[in-house]
Amino acid sequence: MSSKEVILARIRQNTKQRYEMPDLDIDAIIFPDKLHTFIEALKAAGGEIYLLENEENVNQVIRKLYPKAKHIVSSLKEIDCATSNPDRFEDPRELDGTDVAIVKGSFGVVENGAIWLTKQTRHKAVFFIPEALVILLDKARLVNNMNEAYEKIHQSEAYDYGVFMSGPSKTADIEQALVFGAHGPIRVTVILQ
Repeated sequence: MSSKEVILARIRQNTKQRYEMPDLDIDAIIFPDKLHTFIEALKAAGGEIYLLENEENVNQVIRKLYPKAKHIVSSLKEIDCATSNPDRFEDPRELDGTDVAIVKGSFGVVENGAIWLTKQTRHKAVFFIPEALVILLDKARLVNNMNEAYEKIHQSEAYDYGVFMSGPSKTADIEQALVFGAHGPIRVTVILQ
């Protein structure tokens, strides 16, 4: 038994009163214009958005958005502007110094601009260690709210790691000084395809 399983077993053993899962069939917010609302929510969270036109090349767009980037990592087959594949690194600390990481989002949540990311590379640090994160997202894969998002996750294939991301990492101290890049990328750009 893993340490996680031991801890959960002890919690269950010492739980006096148990409750059934609540019914999640509730009337959650639905947006008439998902795309526009998603874009506004992502911008409000500090994220950047780029709507890819049919004839545009995603690699050229990334180079245009990040012209000074020298170390670009991605394991996506369609990305040829990457200078290395993050799966080739033995230790996630070797990703330190990454200017841009490019990943694919599973789906976006309209109500808050969050994007569901599952582990696509050997090291999940690829989501947090670069200065900038570029997320490729199919604009047809937007859900209205977190209720729909969790239902989609529940119905999806198995994954060993997942995280919602909705903009750059930021934190504020007691003096209300806002700092970007405290726990992750300073910039998050979503390229909607």
